[in-house]
Amino acid sequence: MSTRNPLYTNPKSCKHLDDYKLSYGLDGFNSLQKHIKTTPSGKSSINQSQSKIPRCGFCDGNRERLYLCLICSSISCSSHTLLHSQSENGHGMAVDVERSELYCVVCCDQVYDPDFDRTVMLKHIMDLPPNKSGVFADEEGGGAVRRSSKRRRLVSGLEFDSKKSKQLVVSIRDLRAKSCYPWGLRGLNNLGSTCFMNSVLQALIHAPPFRNYFLSDQHNHEVCKKRSSHRLCLPCDIDVIFSAAYSGDRTPYSPAQFLHSWWQHSANLASYEQQDAHEFFISVLDGIHEKEGKARSLGIDNGDCQCIAHKVFSGLLRSDVTCMSCGFTSTTYDPCIDISLNLDTPNCPPTNFVNKSVKPTENTGISTLSGCLDLFTKPEKLGSDQKYFCENCQERQESLKQMCIKRLPSVLCLHVKRFEHSPIKKMSRKIDRYLQFPFGLDMSPYLSSSVVRNRFGNRIFGFEGDDLDTSAEYEIFAVVTHSGMLDSGHYLTYLRLRNQWYKCDDAWINEVDERVVRASQCYMLFYVQKTHYYKANEDLSCQPISSRKDPFVPIAGCC
Repeated sequence: MSTRNPLYTNPKSCKHLDDYKLSYGLDGFNSLQKHIKTTPSGKSSINQSQSKIPRCGFCDGNRERLYLCLICSSISCSSHTLLHSQSENGHGMAVDVERSELYCVVCCDQVYDPDFDRTVMLKHIMDLPPNKSGVFADEEGGGAVRRSSKRRRLVSGLEFDSKKSKQLVVSIRDLRAKSCYPWGLRGLNNLGSTCFMNSVLQALIHAPPFRNYFLSDQHNHEVCKKRSSHRLCLPCDIDVIFSAAYSGDRTPYSPAQFLHSWWQHSANLASYEQQDAHEFFISVLDGIHEKEGKARSLGIDNGDCQCIAHKVFSGLLRSDVTCMSCGFTSTTYDPCIDISLNLDTPNCPPTNFVNKSVKPTENTGISTLSGCLDLFTKPEKLGSDQKYFCENCQERQESLKQMCIKRLPSVLCLHVKRFEHSPIKKMSRKIDRYLQFPFGLDMSPYLSSSVVRNRFGNRIFGFEGDDLDTSAEYEIFAVVTHSGMLDSGHYLTYLRLRNQWYKCDDAWINEVDERVVRASQCYMLFYVQKTHYYKANEDLSCQPISSRKDPFVPIAGCC
């Protein structure tokens, strides 16, 4: 294990957490440890009473998310946590009862703290079941520790020496390593409302061409010369995540170094507030392009960027604008790294914009991915305020605009527009409409060759530059979903590996049936060309453990 990277720092703590720790130290964390309930899968929650269901002290409800005050131990729902903080001066730090994660009531956001993280992980270690000889399970023998003596040493939560703590970490890692999950499948700790980041990272880690690039050391963080003391290298930190994911370690990993690097690249998004997963995806690819694009594009005559972000995710859109007076058509081409789709809602009644979700009803019907793609490539009449200047007529005319795809990428990202904003009413809403999507997708009907031929009655036309060798057959491998309200939702990812689906909910990973995935509220769909998909499944069956080590010291087994 190499020494800690000097450029690495934990995510910046909020002021209210700093004030709490200055006043109370770690007493609150240690007192809470005995109330933490753990499961073998790695999930933890707060359980004050074995017999009583936790309820809000203000409204006596238990349907909303509940929070436990770290100072007075009172419980409040998400609607009344701020009220409790205002009525009890200084009671600004709480713990999510369901997920045992720190929450700042004043900031209305989750916060990350390594001391609290260590307290939760120690509780997991304390709850490890002993074998028949009364020791923790350790297949290699060197890390076996007597349960009875360790329980006495761990009562205070943090009073133990580092050497024996490492033995306990080995024990829990060995226990989790018995999982039959494919290589690369590893949970990611939530660092404070970072589910948007974790969900996209899981998709990127398992995108076959993207994964192959980093695992083949085409960008190795240990030899990269681009890192400086002023600005971190985002591809280097992505490479660190790949090293950690494919190290064979099953314990949840904390991508704090990557978060810090991304914050420097996207300073306008640097906060503990929940961000949009789609915006994060675009930002990450932009960060990779910024570091690798110029260097790899030197000597390329056609202008196509050769960075890994564009080689994997970039396609080419074709836009035709046809004059409705003379029929003259102007064609333009634009690169894209994803396709944003409107939900096809022809039978959906108009809904007023409000700052809440629009729930599906019997009258809203069902949207389909094919319907959304048909809507994307459907001719659209431009409004009178968007009249097109026709080169043939030499004046502005009414026109039709039609989109199609000129070149498909290796990995196709489809973004479903579930968030709508009204600039006039200054209101927003989320559309909870159900979308049917196939696991196998044929994109040939949406290629420019097919769309233009259909426009002219299927007459045979020759299209200059058509790439007939590019496969239009895709298989799905990742689905990013969003549940909850517009301003307080949660992202998670479903991954398809070896034809088995896995639910990645931050640090927790579980096998799920495909019916669960089909019924989910998809927000981003990731498809890969069939040849890459089947080759990736073959590679996963014999994937070796990465020989590279994490470049910084783990926090009590949580990274």
